[in-house]
Amino acid sequence: MRLYLAGPDVFRPDAIAWAARMRELYKAKGYSDEWIEKRVRGIAIRDELTNEWKKRCVKEQREYSILTAEISRATFGMTPAEYKAFKSLDKPADNLRDHMNDLELIFTMLGEASTTEIARNKDAQGYVENRSAALEGGSVAGRARRDLEKKSGKRIASKENYKQLPEAAARKRVKKVS
Repeated sequence: MRLYLAGPDVFRPDAIAWAARMRELYKAKGYSDEWIEKRVRGIAIRDELTNEWKKRCVKEQREYSILTAEISRATFGMTPAEYKAFKSLDKPADNLRDHMNDLELIFTMLGEASTTEIARNKDAQGYVENRSAALEGGSVAGRARRDLEKKSGKRIASKENYKQLPEAAARKRVKKVS
């Protein structure tokens, strides 16, 4: 039996065991079940995107980094490096997504899922065409983010990080204030 984590093109023979290990690691670090579900889903969406890029002749590492920066800039107005600085994540080992709140993760997923969909539907090949898809996919998420910010009156990008206070404790603190 084949197990799929992100979709039919992203096969992981150990998907259930892998997801369980990820959940355990994040739980031990103090993350809530709600956050963990979004983070694991975000990893799956990212895997699906990078698998799509690989099929579409995007060179790994450098080009992936550039395309990821384009999605992030279009989504949040910041590259991942700028976002890490915004959140005061100064160590190279600090994973930006591990310090994102629920909505930041959701908009990151929307940008990456939109990019995947656009690249497939336009049959984007190579770096240049996939850069265009990345800009368009990130723009979908960016427009949705700005719309929510306008309607909610609250900025989505948060300076909050989970270096000092684990996510689950931060979530409880926010619920008490509300």
